[in-house]
Amino acid sequence: MNADDAAGPREVSRRHFLKAGTASAVLAASSSALAQQPVPAQQTPGAKGPPMWLDMDQKALDDAYDQRVYAPNADLILKRYAINSEAVRARLGPPKRYAYGPSAIEGLDVYATSRRNAPVNVFIHGGAWRGGMAKDFAYPAELFVNAGAHYVVLDFINVLQAGGNLLPMAEQVRKGIAWVRRNAQSFGGDPERIYVSGHSSGAHLAGVALTTDWKKEFDLPPDTIKGGLCCSGLYDLKPVRLSARSSYVKFTDEIEQALSSQHHLYKLQASIIVAHGSLETPEFQRQSRDFATAVKAAGKPVQLLVAEGYNHFEVPETLANPYGLLGRAVLEQMRLAKA
Repeated sequence: MNADDAAGPREVSRRHFLKAGTASAVLAASSSALAQQPVPAQQTPGAKGPPMWLDMDQKALDDAYDQRVYAPNADLILKRYAINSEAVRARLGPPKRYAYGPSAIEGLDVYATSRRNAPVNVFIHGGAWRGGMAKDFAYPAELFVNAGAHYVVLDFINVLQAGGNLLPMAEQVRKGIAWVRRNAQSFGGDPERIYVSGHSSGAHLAGVALTTDWKKEFDLPPDTIKGGLCCSGLYDLKPVRLSARSSYVKFTDEIEQALSSQHHLYKLQASIIVAHGSLETPEFQRQSRDFATAVKAAGKPVQLLVAEGYNHFEVPETLANPYGLLGRAVLEQMRLAKA
């Protein structure tokens, strides 16, 4: 006779209820976890088209450059960026706003630390080159401010506003960084300790900035940027050009070559961190791995980080936590102690 057989009717009922509740909780947890797993395109057997890139047909390639196919909770996380950014501003106060160029969009937000002559981290936001505003990417500011660094977020034109041309975006990002280099002392920053961080299309633009000839193009020191974090970015535009992103980006041979940072590593003067989530699309993961491998082969310092269990939109949230994957790494890169 087992314990259930020996128990009275009320006890049996209670135990069966607890067992059922436990099973339901496990099932619910499993369902929640599964809801965050990648959801790649489903095709019927034999429906695969001719390969467009590596072993991917057009549908698979398009999906591999569309993060929402692999991150069903994208909208929820983007709202969280904005909510947490508002909370940070409530605690730190509004940022100082500066113009780095003549157009209305050419501005940047500075979340200043109280430490004098402090290092500066310039964040370049993502948004598939089509969207994003500096105000919604304030959420990592406390990590930097509390550790004794200034946190700067750039605004810049998007590709739709630029008529499909990526070059104006890249130029404005570089202008913004050049402005920070020349004006850092005006808000208590050290012009000799400028770092950049970027996520998604912002990581692509960060890669472009890191492989800029600062002396030739801006009459600034070649090592204007001392270190960089490139999270979930694109570093070779050739396969991107073959994907559905070409429906809103007017790729040309010039753009593909000029803005593929993997082709310009001889200009790289800074140590970099390359990161991606394990639940990102296969192409975003491959791009990160290949970029890190190319940087290492070029004899430049690089660290590759993989955020296990994180999708494309979840990874940058670890930048707001000094003990998170990106937060810990960037503080070490900038030689700052955890607050």
